[in-house]
Amino acid sequence: MSYLVLDRLTKRFTSWTAVDDLSLTVEKGELISLLGPSGCGKTTTLQMIAGFLDPNAGRITLDGQDLLAKKPNERGLGIVFQSYALFPHMTAAENVAFGLEMRGTSRVDRDRMVANTLKLVGLDSYGDRYPRRMSGGQQQRVALARALVIKPHLLLLDEPLSNLDAKMREEMQIELRRIQRSVGTTMILVTHDQSEAMALSDRVVVMNKGRIQQVATPQEAYDRPANAFVANFLGRTNLLPGTVEHDQNGTSIAVADARWPVIQAVPPGPGALAVRPEKISFVAEAGLSGIVQARVFQGTQWLFEVETAAGRMMVIRQHDGGVLPNERERVMVGWRPEDMAVMPAQEAA
Repeated sequence: MSYLVLDRLTKRFTSWTAVDDLSLTVEKGELISLLGPSGCGKTTTLQMIAGFLDPNAGRITLDGQDLLAKKPNERGLGIVFQSYALFPHMTAAENVAFGLEMRGTSRVDRDRMVANTLKLVGLDSYGDRYPRRMSGGQQQRVALARALVIKPHLLLLDEPLSNLDAKMREEMQIELRRIQRSVGTTMILVTHDQSEAMALSDRVVVMNKGRIQQVATPQEAYDRPANAFVANFLGRTNLLPGTVEHDQNGTSIAVADARWPVIQAVPPGPGALAVRPEKISFVAEAGLSGIVQARVFQGTQWLFEVETAAGRMMVIRQHDGGVLPNERERVMVGWRPEDMAVMPAQEAA
């Protein structure tokens, strides 16, 4: 049995349905990201797990126990908020110790657990500092230590890195993943940042309008998006219309004046092909013909805009000293069948 089970979870408010018949299983020790745009239902889902909101329908079980039958403070969960919510009048060590005090942990055990957890998050020499004398990254680590010290069954993270600058966010992504692997705590991360979810997660749950669009490893969701929403949300992509055909040689998709074999199981008829810009090459034959409309230097790479009979495409090539086409030059673009995702036309709408 899976460790955490969300079974047909639904939450309706007066004028809209925030979470619509959502089902998800999480294994023990996994780090799962709920990823999607604002209003997609990810935070509402997290709040139902935490007990801050009651679902209109559905069940939540944790390690076989009915979580909805328990009050929030009885669920054994750790939570790290976007704002960190540290007590300003308490030192880092006192903030971390707060949950243990509420549980009646002895002073000796409390001091030992606080020291060990501060060391885990790299703050073993900061225990006597107040939040106002700490950087945003250090405050975030204190909040994480406070959640971890109680040894939660499940750790919920609500946009925990959004208040950090880009450099600090990258550093904390690495640190958070290190800590998660070290302690093995099951974690649910809510974020709208695609790169954060891809960097941290064992699996990503892409959501839109209260429904799950795809559950997959970060690489699978990026390389094999289930539909156009996932393809466009997880970075830049080219979405081209085509026709899926089945014959004695297998399945293929015809796109304007070119054709590619299809590895996936896709029904015949109107379809669409999604391919990432960095997966596309300029080829001599067996590709899609077009004209370079723009060429932009971006330091480590070149960005090309190519007009083809199937539509305008973005192509990214590394700046490695190789010969690349100029603007207005006629070219042919191609990619490997394993680097594209094919879907029925209705899923590309």
